[in-house]
Amino acid sequence: MPDDEIVQHRRVALLELMQKHIRQRDLSDITESLAAVVMLGYTSPRQLRMLFHYMLQYGNTAEPGVFLRRLARRLPQYEETLMSIAQKLKQEGRQEGRLEGLQEGSRREALRIAGSMLQNGLDKETVQKITGLSADELKPLYC
Repeated sequence: MPDDEIVQHRRVALLELMQKHIRQRDLSDITESLAAVVMLGYTSPRQLRMLFHYMLQYGNTAEPGVFLRRLARRLPQYEETLMSIAQKLKQEGRQEGRLEGLQEGSRREALRIAGSMLQNGLDKETVQKITGLSADELKPLYC
């Protein structure tokens, strides 16, 4: 069914549009259609918030922040909602980055300690048990 026809379905148009495109293509491609349906005024602010979260969680978009800003320009009455979602995404990204950094730091420290243990004569199996590193991870340290 073409998007133009879906837009005519009023109250369910936004949901139909999302279901049609959620996994097929970049949601940025349908920004105009989404904005047109929202501007019809059949969707409550709560429903829109839930829909925006759903789109970002399950939809495909290369740059979620750009997608949200583009929607906010087309839908100024929802700019605050969209920007708070964008802020939340940014925060989650930072948190994810910190977690990855901590994990990488812990791994490096485990490798450093393992290297020291091996240099001091501990056997590989004991070093593996103590550090939690695999045999493959230890291999470069004793080769």
